[in-house]
Amino acid sequence: MYKVFIFFAVVLTASQAFAQDGASIRLVVKNNETNAAIADARVVVKETDIETTTDSRGIAELNNIPAGAQTITIFSPGYETAEIKLIFPLSDSAERTVLMTVNNEVGSVTIESTRTGREIEDEPTRVEAIDEEEIDEKINMRPANVSMVLHESTGIQVQQTSATTNTQTIRIQGLDGRYTQILRDGFPAFGGFSGSLSVLEIPPLDLKQVEIIKGPSATLFGGDAIAGVVNFITKDPEVTPVTTLILNQTSAVGTDASIFNSQRFNSFGYTILGSANYQKAYDVDDDDFTELPNIHSFAISPKLLFFIDDKTNLVIGNSTSYQNRKGGDVFVLRGDADNFHQYFERNKSFRNITTINFNRSFADGGRFIAKQSLAFFERELTTPDYLFKGSQFNSYTDASYSRTFGKHNWVFGGSAVYDQFREDSVTSPLLRRDETRTAVGAFVQDTIDITSKLVIDAGIRFDFTRNYGSFVLPRISVLYRISDKLTSRVGFGLGYKTPTMFTEDAEELLYKDVLPVGTNLNAERSRGGTFDINYTDSFVEKFSLSVNQMFFYSEILDPLVLNANGKGFYSFTNVDSSVISRGFETNARVGYGIAKLFVGYTYTNAKAGYLLGDQTVTLLPKHRMNSSLVFEKHESFKTGVEFYFGSEQTLDDRTHTRSLGEVGLFVEKTFGKFTVFINAENLTDVRQGRYGPVVFPPHQNPTFAELYTHTEGRVFNGGVKIRF
Repeated sequence: MYKVFIFFAVVLTASQAFAQDGASIRLVVKNNETNAAIADARVVVKETDIETTTDSRGIAELNNIPAGAQTITIFSPGYETAEIKLIFPLSDSAERTVLMTVNNEVGSVTIESTRTGREIEDEPTRVEAIDEEEIDEKINMRPANVSMVLHESTGIQVQQTSATTNTQTIRIQGLDGRYTQILRDGFPAFGGFSGSLSVLEIPPLDLKQVEIIKGPSATLFGGDAIAGVVNFITKDPEVTPVTTLILNQTSAVGTDASIFNSQRFNSFGYTILGSANYQKAYDVDDDDFTELPNIHSFAISPKLLFFIDDKTNLVIGNSTSYQNRKGGDVFVLRGDADNFHQYFERNKSFRNITTINFNRSFADGGRFIAKQSLAFFERELTTPDYLFKGSQFNSYTDASYSRTFGKHNWVFGGSAVYDQFREDSVTSPLLRRDETRTAVGAFVQDTIDITSKLVIDAGIRFDFTRNYGSFVLPRISVLYRISDKLTSRVGFGLGYKTPTMFTEDAEELLYKDVLPVGTNLNAERSRGGTFDINYTDSFVEKFSLSVNQMFFYSEILDPLVLNANGKGFYSFTNVDSSVISRGFETNARVGYGIAKLFVGYTYTNAKAGYLLGDQTVTLLPKHRMNSSLVFEKHESFKTGVEFYFGSEQTLDDRTHTRSLGEVGLFVEKTFGKFTVFINAENLTDVRQGRYGPVVFPPHQNPTFAELYTHTEGRVFNGGVKIRF
């Protein structure tokens, strides 16, 4: 009996020891290319609180792992995320080696926007990404520029600023366009004097993604990012050569042609985009004034990539564009001007941007990036009795280093911006409106993986500006994974904007009789944040659902306002009352088989405290909805219907416009390398001229109504896309 007891005790002890060994695992994490150990990599058992980080030898030990099938995730910035699936208790307790591959563009959100290299699902900052497939769909609707890509995004409003030349700007969450930072591959060269033409001078054919950050982003991008950031990310070359050609014709007598070509070799690659656009003067309501101007434009954008070694690359790009937009009286445009037909408005512009991007990765996951851009913009704005002409030079320098230490992913960096405008059409020394804006800053950002469920991103920026002093810009974002299907984000930050005369109000006046801003004004300051909750699920094999509910708040202090001074001129002043924009966005996506439904709703309540009576911000619908239903079979066909609704808007005289709804249809069919597409935009023929006059007499020198919707109305277009 004693021997039997000893036998069972030994068996029990052995089984417990075996179970304890099986509930633990020892990993060695290494670089796949160099076989070097990766320190400070984060190792997590999914759906548990069990996690650790690798030591200086790349070793990580996990204990007390629950029995059954488990997935272990290994993450280190600069590397592809690795996963291993095991069944515990383990039958083999031997040490396991995990090899990680260097990848400096992890996931669908690239380093240009967040500097952390994280996938969009793991990024504490709320980022919206428009992918290449959706961009491709919008290219078919408007191949000449990116305005259609943004027009259909929830919370973004593309605002027309000229009735005759169709210039446009972008509003995010109800704030004026000057508060939105426009980037291309992370380079800011689209503000100031060039702002109202920016989205009209960016062809979309070479884009792989558009990243949108809503809310204060000054800590990452500097002083112009009060409302948010839109970053247009271009394609990189692949080993297989790619050529895409698109030809498009519209019912409004517009013709577009664009071509994109790229290829990568062993140590060199390139992309090149060329586009040309012609638009005939278009007067849809026969009032003698154009709804769409006569346009001649072209753009060419080559990009060269040098792969110095497997860790270092250099990218040199250049973008050149030219536009000649002439609108106004159609008699003048076709050469039949007389004493009655005299008015025209012409915008001639030339833009050249040269960019250099140096990127160096290290075996330990560290990364160094240095950027430099030089941009030149020249614009000439002419009417029969007025000329406004000038040139803008912009220099942007940025350098940053990122590295992970334990649970902390640090980014250190600095930037310098020099922006100079020189007016060439000065009629009086008192009206000389030259501007020079300079900002030098340093920033630090720490992304902390507190647990597998909680991630905090905190940063601060110190900026010194010419004439307007220094600014301290803290920012914090928090990601909390409530479950695998439910996540939430909250963010808050400060921002600023130095005074400039290039505002939407001044643009509508064509800068005529607008006085210079001088150096006695204060910089506009802002504070605000967002909170959102996101639910994603797949119920059956072909059914998916994603719902995002976001709330936002922005307040601008010392806002810059343009007012008539009673002496025939317009001057800028800071006002004591704030501009406050608050509201929410709701986005829902449903997919089933070949069908996809998207519905977006935005509620915006924006008030300007300095307005008398009704303080609602002008030209802003309080309720806005955008939706689309698409049926698609990959590489075969795509068809869909779109619906947009905007509630009434407040005008300067405090009267209100009507609510408006639009419907659009599109279809495309692919035959091998050829895709044929047809698009019907604004089938309900929503245009401002149907609801009241847009042009007011006298005919020879007219004034124009505030623009709250389209002026061109219903437009059809169709064409062919060829991929070689």
